[in-house]
Parts: sequence; structure tokens; C-alpha cells
Amino acid sequence: MSDDAPVEPVAADRPVDGPVVVAVDGSAGSDHALEWALTAARLRDAPLRIVHVRQYAMPLADGPYMPAIDHRPDADPVVDRVRAALEGRAQLPPLTVEVMEGTPGRDIPRLGDAARLLVLGSRGRGGFASLLLGSNGIACAREAACPVVVVRPDKELTAGAEPCVVLGLDALSPHAYTIGFAFAEAALRGAVLRVVCAYPGPVLVYTATGDFVTSAEADAATAAQYTELAGEQLAPFQERYPHVRVEREVLPGDAAGLLVDASREAELMVVGRHHSRRSLGRLMGSVTNAVLLHAKGAVAVVPPEPH
Repeated sequence: MSDDAPVEPVAADRPVDGPVVVAVDGSAGSDHALEWALTAARLRDAPLRIVHVRQYAMPLADGPYMPAIDHRPDADPVVDRVRAALEGRAQLPPLTVEVMEGTPGRDIPRLGDAARLLVLGSRGRGGFASLLLGSNGIACAREAACPVVVVRPDKELTAGAEPCVVLGLDALSPHAYTIGFAFAEAALRGAVLRVVCAYPGPVLVYTATGDFVTSAEADAATAAQYTELAGEQLAPFQERYPHVRVEREVLPGDAAGLLVDASREAELMVVGRHHSRRSLGRLMGSVTNAVLLHAKGAVAVVPPEPH
């Protein structure tokens, strides 16, 4: 494979020619998601599938108090808006625009079954301004078989700043597919990969006088342990992606807070999802859930491995 060829982490049971899929609903959030998905498809040299999941079917007949109805299967104001936005644009990837009848919270996650990436906005048309992540985004992040990118529009990168992808690394429970996805994304974008690994700190020790005090020695030992673990987990991917510059940060404190802060200067934040599918907390974990709710810009939630 040449250095210029797109490289993505692909498991044996994933369709290597799967499209990038973006869900649209006519909202400003889905407009941002569409633009992000267009770039992702071009970077991967992949087709783009644009889907509007329409919750309510069109009426079967014209009524006396309703305008004339266009009964074509793809007749929909949302897809008409998408087609108008894309008309005449150059360098578009091969794409399709579709309308599906169904329930967005149930059917949008299923779009990931045959996709290499599923993209959607952080809020739909029915979302409140204060709600940073809608129910469809939560459903996709916890259930979709492929990596899910939730795109938030309130992102302004510093002019002239070097492109940056941030990986939230859990040193005690790493997911190889998540790490590989972050490296591949950094390679595709020509970005530096900033790896943020949190450890519990500052370390407290119990003294003979009955007090808890911070221990610099214990803190340093914990930091060294996590640094070694992070290095071991990243080494195979650094060998595979020698052109990706890695900045590793092993820091004490709350992982979610550190990642949210790091997201302010990132083109993309990458976090992992747990194996279990029994409850929301187990599906995504508190850190991933907090990052989805509070991080700036685009967040990729990557399953431990493709289903």
C-alpha cells in the first residue's frame, strides 16, 4: 500500500467498501453533519449515503384542507433541501440520497450495520437549545455496529493551528479498535494525535496523625505506571503509522474533564464504547457519556470491535 492510500482499521468481518452514512433531518445540526460526512467520505475515497428517516408516513390521499401531495417515494422537503445544497458543487464523492419510513431512534443506529462510519448532528429539529445531545445521538452512540460521529456546530478552531485528533485512552482497559481508529483518522487528516490518559490523582496517603495528605512519591509512581501502560498500548500503532506524530499526556484527575478541555482544540475527539449492551451506563460508560454531552466539535464513539 502506498503512503498516499487511505488507511483505516478494518476487521475481517467489516465490508471494506461500506459507505459513510449520514442521517439528515432538515435541522441546522444535520447540515453540519452532512458537511462533516462529505469530508470524511472524500478522505476515505468512499461513497456517501445520505438518509432521512421519516417518522410519519405521507397521507394516502389528498384532503380538502391539505396541499397537493407528491407521492413519489423520495419526495420529501428534507431531501429536497439536501439536493439543493449539493447541486453544482464540485468534488463530491459518489452519493445517494434516500428517504426511509421508520422511527429515527430505532432505525438510524441500524444504518451502521453496513457502514464504515455513521454521522449525525448533535441535535435534531425537535431538540431544545439547551440539550447538547439528542436521543437519536445517544441511541446511535450506544447501539450502532460501526463508529459513530456526533457533530456539534459550536466549534471554532484557532486560525493556523495544527490539525489535531484527540484520543481518550483508558490505560487499564484499552480497546485496540478505538486506538487504531484514532491513528487512522489522524493519518487521513494529516493531524497530530494527542493521546490523553488520566490516572487517579493526586494520590493521598494516610499519616500517623490520622490525616490524608498528598504524596509526591506515590503520585510519581502511579504516573510512571500509567505512562508505561500507555506506551505499550500505543507502540504497535505507532509502528503501523510512522508518519503520525503522537503527543502523549498522562495526567492526574477526572478523565471526562480532561477530555472535554482537550476537545476545544481538536478536529475530532475519539473515545471508546464498552462491550456490554444492557444499560446506558454500561454501554458507553460515564466518561464517554460525559464527553458526548459536553465536548466541543465532533466526537467519535468507537465500539470495541465491529459487530
